Amino acid sequence: MSSYVRGKDVESGKWVYVLSPRAVLNDSFASLSLKRKLESGRSPDEVPEGVIVGRVAVADKETQQDALVAAAEASRIWRGVPLTTRFDGWMDLLRATILEHGDELVRLLTLEGHPLELAKWEISGMRELTRRETTDYLRGQLWQEFSVDGRRNIVRRQADGVVCITPPANAPLVSALLGTMCIPGGNAAVVRAPRTAPYGVTYALRHLIAPILDEIGAPPGLLNIVCGHPGPMLDAWVNSPHVDDIMYFGDVPSGLKLEGRCVAAGKKPILELAGNDVVLVWKDADLDRAADALAESFYGSGQLCMIPNQAVVHPDVADELIARVVERAKALRPGYPDEEGVLLSPVLRHDKFNQFLADAEERGATIVTGGHGMQIDGTRDSSGFFLEPTVLRIDGLRDARASDVVKHETFFPLLPVVVPEPTDDETLLDSFVDFVDTNLYGLRNSLWAQDEHVIDRFVAETVKGGLLKVNDSHIAFTAPLPSHGGTGLTGGVFGEANYPVLRTTHIQGVSIVANGSPRSSREKEEGRDAHS
Repeated sequence: MSSYVRGKDVESGKWVYVLSPRAVLNDSFASLSLKRKLESGRSPDEVPEGVIVGRVAVADKETQQDALVAAAEASRIWRGVPLTTRFDGWMDLLRATILEHGDELVRLLTLEGHPLELAKWEISGMRELTRRETTDYLRGQLWQEFSVDGRRNIVRRQADGVVCITPPANAPLVSALLGTMCIPGGNAAVVRAPRTAPYGVTYALRHLIAPILDEIGAPPGLLNIVCGHPGPMLDAWVNSPHVDDIMYFGDVPSGLKLEGRCVAAGKKPILELAGNDVVLVWKDADLDRAADALAESFYGSGQLCMIPNQAVVHPDVADELIARVVERAKALRPGYPDEEGVLLSPVLRHDKFNQFLADAEERGATIVTGGHGMQIDGTRDSSGFFLEPTVLRIDGLRDARASDVVKHETFFPLLPVVVPEPTDDETLLDSFVDFVDTNLYGLRNSLWAQDEHVIDRFVAETVKGGLLKVNDSHIAFTAPLPSHGGTGLTGGVFGEANYPVLRTTHIQGVSIVANGSPRSSREKEEGRDAHS
């Protein structure tokens, strides 16, 4: 796969080779040695079948710079194209493409190492993004028109211009697809394919998204795809006069640092950082369904930003709920990503997992299940690629955030269940809502309860989060609600729910008088007085 700039494939002679997840799990040393040899330009004696998925060109500086220039040129044309083409036409074709090529996208995600069941869930999010309910909502936000006192008044959202997108290494393909939703807002896009996982991004955008743009007559350069190191590329974007917005998916320290640089350079930062989501479980909750939702914490071995990261459970039902979550955690198994029923992914940094556990135990937490590494066959082994789904019990809500496992996102299959001190229900409900609103992060938060008073207070008073769920799967997508975005450390100073087509545009008012002078409100009032 080549770079893609100005509607053309561009080669550089330098490549990143992408390994099959099966090959890495079967023999990581041999696979990585082969990858290094190929990328250094040496010819190996043999390339075993099925080890290499493909290769992606590394864009040189000239290609990266040309992508920005091409995007700036294209954006000036594209922003003037009617919404019937650049929004309605785009969304209709994107909807059809996702439906037609859903299985192909799932396969690409498994090649990125995503378990099959998780990949299907990810593509379900793209389907919800293109449903009529979502597109109707977004279309209404982009253009509204009113007739006032002889004036044609319009409130619309205008494109920011050039949007640069750097998706994360853990979910590059779907994040890149989400990022390209800036295009129907009138923007041009430059997408960085991560060197660690460039194939899915490059293939999907080049072979599925670019043809949509060709079909609706978009100018060349509206979508550009380049693979390269994040540091130098981000530096170039921040310093470029062609760039208007930077959409960054990644860790909190790097994201907040980039936010400051963007503001100083006069660019809009759009951040998708960590989650650390909270699930509240009240005493009248459907415990089986709540346990199912909490088991989503272990999907992808916890290496997703929008899964449950912690639960706060009413003391009356804590023991029973924990038992049900443990039962579900023990039923999950590791395996190859393309196997049916597999939901756990390999985890590279077991040392940080062990640090979280040690800190929690030192502060009084109890490991209820899990806590160890394991091999792909489920055998407990500290040197295995996988981690056992782990449930912690933490007694006491007041000091729960003294443990790093509660205070911060962990990115492991590690679920702390916090059981508050017994007290009256109204005081307990106060503490539940306050706990969510004092979270440093704010992606998704959810509640399991039947009591309408409890539900009403949660919905009315919870300000943290881009999405709130009540009695529903924590991770499920549903139109027209946003799939990403949030407050606090999740989205930075400007964080909110993220519809890219809205976040990469800005509100503008327009007033048009067709003929003659419009009457002012004062003149209208005086006219009424004269005839009364």
